[in-house]
Amino acid sequence: MTIQSAFAELVAAIRPIYDAREAANIAHMVMEHITGLGKLDRIVHKDGDLTQQQAEQYEAAKAALLEHRPVQHITGKSWFYGLELQVSEQVLIPRPETEELVEWVLLEYPSKPALRLLDIGTGSGSIPIALKKQWPSADVWAMDVSTSAIAIATRNASQQHAPIRFIQQDVLAPDAANVLPTFNVIVSNPPYIPLREKTGMQRQVEAYEPGIALFVPDDDPLLFYRTIARLAVQKLEPNGRLYVEIHESYGPQVVKLLQDLHFRQIELRKDMFGKDRMVRAVGPQ
Repeated sequence: MTIQSAFAELVAAIRPIYDAREAANIAHMVMEHITGLGKLDRIVHKDGDLTQQQAEQYEAAKAALLEHRPVQHITGKSWFYGLELQVSEQVLIPRPETEELVEWVLLEYPSKPALRLLDIGTGSGSIPIALKKQWPSADVWAMDVSTSAIAIATRNASQQHAPIRFIQQDVLAPDAANVLPTFNVIVSNPPYIPLREKTGMQRQVEAYEPGIALFVPDDDPLLFYRTIARLAVQKLEPNGRLYVEIHESYGPQVVKLLQDLHFRQIELRKDMFGKDRMVRAVGPQ
């Protein structure tokens, strides 16, 4: 099978699952992973044949995609804020919307200060690594309940030469704050999808990404925001700031929760798709 015919066959095979553009993008990612050739190089070598090993990898990748496995799990990597990160089924695949949260933090501190920063629920480490790369002098901390996530995030930070203090800790635990110093910035993309929405999700997400990082009880969708906000009340330095990614349906509720805890300068911001997605607040005086 030639490289070109393999690409075309893969696009056709997954078109029932993805639209034309996304199918082509996924096929490009798979073919680059298998052959080691970028898009332009594959055009030059389009009539070259796959080796037997590459053909076996190709068939395995196609089968996985047809089972709705995310392409990032096939290649073992994802891109976030220009950084290549390892991912697996133990962590969420970083999303473009979360890049907007990182960008908001960076824009509010243009001088790249030597702040102390905490990311709660770090997953692959995408948020703290991106921030540490932009703020080399910052003291960056990150926590997650999952030991597997901490291991992946630690590897990613090492590969990106981004020194970060990782802590395996459940933010919902009563003593979570005891292991932490104070911070100038706390940021989080916590679980926020009510369990009742699970049935309507894409299989790529519902079946292959960690539920512990996605879902909250239907009767308490603000569980993590309330917990994180209370921790921030204790652990933010004067005029410290809290940044969180949110469910599009709960923006006003998150704002009210922060108001009730006497946070100041609260701002609700939409993402690139026009959905309520981020909240920033300055800690209580």
